[in-house]
Amino acid sequence: MIEAGSFVSAAAARGFSVYSGVPCSYLTPFINYTIGSGQLRYVAAANEGDAVAIAAGAELGGCGGVAMFQNSGLGNAVNPLTSLTWTFRIPILLIVTWRGEPGGHADEPQHELMGQITPRMLELMDIPWAFFPDSEAAIAPTLDAAVASMQASQRPHALVMRKGSVADSVLGGRLREPAALQPAAASRRPASARRQDMLAAIRAADSGQDVLVATTGYMGRELYALGDRANQLYMVGSMGCAVSLALGIALAQPRRRVIAIDGDGAALMRLGALSTVGYQRPDNLVHIVIDNGQHESTGGQATVSPHVDFCAIAAACGYPRVATASEPAGLAALLAAPAAGPLFIHVPVLPGVPANLPRPVITPAEVAARLRRHLQA
Repeated sequence: MIEAGSFVSAAAARGFSVYSGVPCSYLTPFINYTIGSGQLRYVAAANEGDAVAIAAGAELGGCGGVAMFQNSGLGNAVNPLTSLTWTFRIPILLIVTWRGEPGGHADEPQHELMGQITPRMLELMDIPWAFFPDSEAAIAPTLDAAVASMQASQRPHALVMRKGSVADSVLGGRLREPAALQPAAASRRPASARRQDMLAAIRAADSGQDVLVATTGYMGRELYALGDRANQLYMVGSMGCAVSLALGIALAQPRRRVIAIDGDGAALMRLGALSTVGYQRPDNLVHIVIDNGQHESTGGQATVSPHVDFCAIAAACGYPRVATASEPAGLAALLAAPAAGPLFIHVPVLPGVPANLPRPVITPAEVAARLRRHLQA
């Protein structure tokens, strides 16, 4: 059994400073310590996949990222672990508990199957793993091996935590007092422009120091078609994770504006991420949802967005500023107005895709590596 502070201090010495997670009883003393620690930033995620994306964003921004959750939530993290961190080669440290370990402590029935397959799940996702250290002497070599693995592969490494690995720790941090909620913006406006027009307005507002994170599908392809830049990231897969990735970057790079360019279908898929952004309230984050009411890149199937008030949801989640823009000029004006964020903008657009839309020739791994260099410069 180890003290949580011993692991956190050793991890901090190796560059890990942003933790994001979802609670598990096995993790309780460890999470309690990280919440109250002054050495790092802890971000409570709405689900395990968001925790992976937040940690990945932090890593891109120059801070070592750790995502931690119970193995029963590993299923929620499969998508970003296979299409974000693996594809973009983003090395984060995973701490996964082993509930339902065969031959281990008796546990609830919902952990039985995942307990049997946890190591195989990690191996199937090409994630090397080792046991979380259960003695003080094992902390340094365990972390050194994990760091070496991550540096060699530029992909995640997992530490599997058994019950009783960490000594009890009193919860030292408290949730902030709820911020005053802001009224939602005016009701939905009719669309008058296309997605590409709005993307052009976003690019025009970019100072060159901003970071633009475009969600998967046509969004990233259309942004790329307008002109490839080192500060643009075109997500592939990991649908719904764009704003969580952007949140991680924003926390790691507080002096840069980070613009998450979401779609209505993607935002709906991981709507809980808005609550995390609204609580963290990074001043430098802008969250734009470009809403055409459909999953256009997969055949135009309708989403439920016409029945959803995104601005009201963002305001209720704690975004201090919410707005809507149906024309490029209006969007440009919102992006030009200096104010503390996070800012949420709902942008209704007409369906339609430019003819002969190109696909990026730069690989996702090259996009991520280029963005790291850009942020370091």
